Amino acid sequence: MPDARGFARGTVLWCAGVDLRLTLLAVPPLIPSIHRALRLDESGIAALSNLPVLVMALASVFGSLLVSRLGPRRALGAGLFAIALPAALRGVGPSIPMLFTMTIVMGLGIAISQPTLAALSRAWFPGRVALATGIWANGLLIGEAIPASLTLPLVVPLLGGSWERALAVWSAFVVVTAFAVLLVPLGGNERPAPGSRWFPDLRDRRVWQIGVFQSSASLAYFGANTFIPDYLHATGQPHLVGPALSVLNVGQLPASLLVGLIPLRLLGRPVSSLFVAGLVLGALCAFIWGGATGELVASGLFGLCAAYVLTLSFAMPALLAAPEDVARVSGGTFALGYAIAFVTTLLAGASWDVTHVPAVAFAPILIAAVIVAIFGVILGKCVLAAKLPIL
Repeated sequence: MPDARGFARGTVLWCAGVDLRLTLLAVPPLIPSIHRALRLDESGIAALSNLPVLVMALASVFGSLLVSRLGPRRALGAGLFAIALPAALRGVGPSIPMLFTMTIVMGLGIAISQPTLAALSRAWFPGRVALATGIWANGLLIGEAIPASLTLPLVVPLLGGSWERALAVWSAFVVVTAFAVLLVPLGGNERPAPGSRWFPDLRDRRVWQIGVFQSSASLAYFGANTFIPDYLHATGQPHLVGPALSVLNVGQLPASLLVGLIPLRLLGRPVSSLFVAGLVLGALCAFIWGGATGELVASGLFGLCAAYVLTLSFAMPALLAAPEDVARVSGGTFALGYAIAFVTTLLAGASWDVTHVPAVAFAPILIAAVIVAIFGVILGKCVLAAKLPIL
């Protein structure tokens, strides 16, 4: 029975991870259609793609508040319902106000859901936190790969070419998971703690270090998803949009396995972060100057490196914080990471509009490589110094 319960918990974590990105990543394949239908410029496209990132930056701390008031499981269920409904309504009209408003509300649901998964990983798998984090991070990565890979070749044709309906269809799985989270008996320490602290301690340098480190994953991943479609259109290669986004998202999948299965004593070594930073720089050069083959290979490397950093940063609050502080540390790191990513990506889109040079849109990826090289080394040393069990 413990094995069956552990499997059920892992399945719920994985499905919830899928839901954090399933509706969000339906947008990039549809960007050219939205661009034409609503006449958005590049700054508008950057804002649309990254509005959920901004909301996650502003609202992630409220996920830790809900955990303290409702408990992590009920907080997760509420967050998933807050993702599903507005995500289904984004294409109504279609109109720019509806699209942006529902995107904001959907981002709020994602924001309050994410810290609950860090808390549930610690509560449900106290002796295997890195593995539990790898499970829901793998779900998150699958949730990015599925809509990116299937929206254009499968979903849009089935729905008569409608990008509005294509945005809505992905909400069904989120609703099913929300009911499973609330109704399936899973046990564990999921009680609310009304008197516990929930607002992040901004004097804690761990919050800042993990938050900046986490931002590099969002800079690389969301920067690539936002600008690859229009970059390929601008350079006369629209036929590569679908393959590039598919490779970008599928390329992420091995990363969660690396973090979940490779010993922390190896992941924490400075050479690991320096190697990943070097891969990002090499991929950026290949994308800009390597032709079609270079663009596809680079897209896969962007996905792999961003997902590796993201999964490792997800595990760090549960590994380095006290059990009662996991949700609030996680909320603080999400807020910082997403805030940095949103502002930087928005500025990159504005730079493209001003300079009319498509390559400048990839500045966030260059910044991501620098962050990984610096903060990956710092945090790796913290993990090693903590003398954690090798999980």
